[in-house]
Amino acid sequence: RNHVYSCGMKRQIVVGTRGSTVALLEARSVVARLKEEWPETDFRLSTITAKGGGLAGSGDLERALTEERINIAVHALEDFPVVQAEGLELASIPRRLEARVALVGRAGCKSLATLPDGATIGLSGALRLALVKNFRPDLIVKMLEGDLDDRLEALVSGCDAVLISGSDLLRAELRNRIDELIAPDILLPAPGQGAVALEVRSEDSLGLECAYSIHHRVSDDRITAERAFLEGLGGNLRAPIGALAVIAEDGTLTLEGCIAAPDGSQVIRASIEGDPDEAEDLGFELADDVLKQGGEAILKLTA
Repeated sequence: RNHVYSCGMKRQIVVGTRGSTVALLEARSVVARLKEEWPETDFRLSTITAKGGGLAGSGDLERALTEERINIAVHALEDFPVVQAEGLELASIPRRLEARVALVGRAGCKSLATLPDGATIGLSGALRLALVKNFRPDLIVKMLEGDLDDRLEALVSGCDAVLISGSDLLRAELRNRIDELIAPDILLPAPGQGAVALEVRSEDSLGLECAYSIHHRVSDDRITAERAFLEGLGGNLRAPIGALAVIAEDGTLTLEGCIAAPDGSQVIRASIEGDPDEAEDLGFELADDVLKQGGEAILKLTA
């Protein structure tokens, strides 16, 4: 079965996504871009669910690809494994939207640095927990679950401020809700945060060609460095590992990475500069540097 087929005079390509609010917004943005590049092709969005129902994960999307139910899978890169399933490949990384973490707060709670002592902050993920604990050990942390609306709702159910990926708020057209985009020297994002990956079957030449037509080289270089750093530290997406690569006007790529103890008691940071063409090598080199500084001991705490 090949789900690239004639639909009237148009070929059809099925784009698969998870069912969360943000995932659907990401996928719709991808489909809109694909339609611009391929006006003679019909693109259909398919929401994939997990076995037994519920929101799909990366594995569910990859299964849909392997079973030829979809042609292109749209993944949030921060949740995308560094090693892919056999027969699948990362075909494209569209332009990254925003890598930084956003703070949304009540009145008088508009900056992480100036939150009142003992304020309650809602967040998700081991990395944000560890870095917030390291930067503001006085804050009370409430771990959040659920979709974007659920996290914003925490502001009326006990949280003075919440941390949300800036890209999530921008995709939802909630830029006005962002009180602060937190500087990476305080809160490094997860590797690949704010970007999506388009994954296809290796033998699906049309799916590959379509996906690659919206590839963004600068975003790819940045994320390649960040994901190599993650891979060099073991590739555990749930560990408190942060990374952000930026490319200056002169073309220099700077990669900053960190690994944190889960309780925030220790954070090891390091940075490296080089040519974007060497992005992967730079990521692995930086990971080796962090390991030599004591990162191995911290990794054991996160196992």
